[in-house]
Amino acid sequence: MDWPIAEVARMSGVTARTLRHYDEIGLLPPARIGSNGHRYYGEHQLLQLQRILVLRALGVGLPEVGRVLAEQVDEVDALRGHHRQLLAERDRLDALAGTVSRTIAELEQSRKDGTPMTSVNRPQNLFEGIRPSQYEESLQDFPEHAEEVARRVAGMTPQDVEAGQRERTAQMIRLAELMAAGHPADAEPVQAETDAQYQALIRLRAVSAGEYRAIGRSCVDNDAWRAAYEAIAPGLAAYQRDAIEAYAVTRLG
Repeated sequence: MDWPIAEVARMSGVTARTLRHYDEIGLLPPARIGSNGHRYYGEHQLLQLQRILVLRALGVGLPEVGRVLAEQVDEVDALRGHHRQLLAERDRLDALAGTVSRTIAELEQSRKDGTPMTSVNRPQNLFEGIRPSQYEESLQDFPEHAEEVARRVAGMTPQDVEAGQRERTAQMIRLAELMAAGHPADAEPVQAETDAQYQALIRLRAVSAGEYRAIGRSCVDNDAWRAAYEAIAPGLAAYQRDAIEAYAVTRLG
């Protein structure tokens, strides 16, 4: 039995565009291509896709996923290894949940009585449990861009990767502060922050106005990305989407 690409996309939550990209880079060829030109996937391909998605969830970039799959490790042994990694990831998420919980409590207390946040005095506390690869995961609907991010990260030192992630989080916090101050998404201070984000994107590769608008919509539509924004401040995902939409219309044409 095999399944058409649309059904595989529905079952797995991976877009058909991403599945086609996996085929194009040799990561997941379909079992066959029908006379109608559509891709069809069998049981072996579904198991392979499961491995790919598990590795991606663990923060492994596409080039490394390809190397892992090429090693032809026994599937049961490979899954045991993935299972151990997933248990470690569960522990990391527990730590991240604790980090966000502490930050919420300190923000509420600070707003109530003006006491300084101890997390800000010890900023490393803000980042406990956060992985640099989360930004790449949020680009899963933009595989070409995600691949370029992974390639750049592979050539960076751990210190550079951590610094980049901290700057990305700092950008989100600055945007949340502008939202809390009542600035509309098309206000100049918000658009200045959005411009900085856009300039960072195009240093990796060219991004058209249409693609940037699609990335903005993913701030809300992509579960991983929305969760990252909402962990900073409720409503921030939609605020970022609206800021990108305004920027693309007024500055990119």
